[in-house]
Amino acid sequence: MAGSIQDYKIAILATDGFEYVELVRPRKALDDAGAKTSLVSPKTDRVRGWNFTDWGDELSVDVHLDQASSADFGALLLPGGVINPDSLRMQPKAVAFVKSFFDAGKPVASICHGPWTIINAGAARGRRMTSWPSLEIDLRNAGAQWVDEEAVTDQGLVTSRKPDDIPAFNRAMIDLFSRARQPAAAD
Repeated sequence: MAGSIQDYKIAILATDGFEYVELVRPRKALDDAGAKTSLVSPKTDRVRGWNFTDWGDELSVDVHLDQASSADFGALLLPGGVINPDSLRMQPKAVAFVKSFFDAGKPVASICHGPWTIINAGAARGRRMTSWPSLEIDLRNAGAQWVDEEAVTDQGLVTSRKPDDIPAFNRAMIDLFSRARQPAAAD
C-alpha cells in the first residue's frame, strides 16, 4: 500500500522550452498530495514554457542548478517538450544532477521527451520505459526496453508518453514516490 508524500521534497529540472502542461499538471498533483516541489534550472530567474505549438507562460526558478544537490531532494521530475530535454542533456551539470538521483536509488518520473536526459545520464539501460514515440529508437539504442503504454514503472523510474497520459502518469508518479519514501520493513 502506498504511503504519503506529505512534505516530501521533489526537484523538477527544467529550462526554457519545457512542455507547460507536463510540468504544471504533475507539479500541481504533487503539491496537492502534500509534496514540496522546487523548480531547479540552469536559468537564474524564470523559465519559459512551450504550449504545444508556440511559446507559453514563464515560471519562477526556485533553485539554480549550481546550488542544487540531489541530497536535498527525495525524488526528481523531468518534464518533456522537445527543447527542454534537448538543451538539458547537453549541459554536464544537468546530466550529473539527473545521474545523481539514479546513483542514490531515488525515484525519478519523466514524461514525453524527458528520457533524453536519462539516456545521457546513462540510466536507461536495462529499464522498461515509454516516451514520446520518436524516442523509441534512442531508448532502444541506450539499452532500454521501449513499450507503448500510458505509464510504465520500472526500477524506481516512471515514464509516460504525452500530455494525454498525464492522469495515469500522475497516479503512477505519486504511487512510486510514496512507496520509495516508506522505510524498509524490519527483519
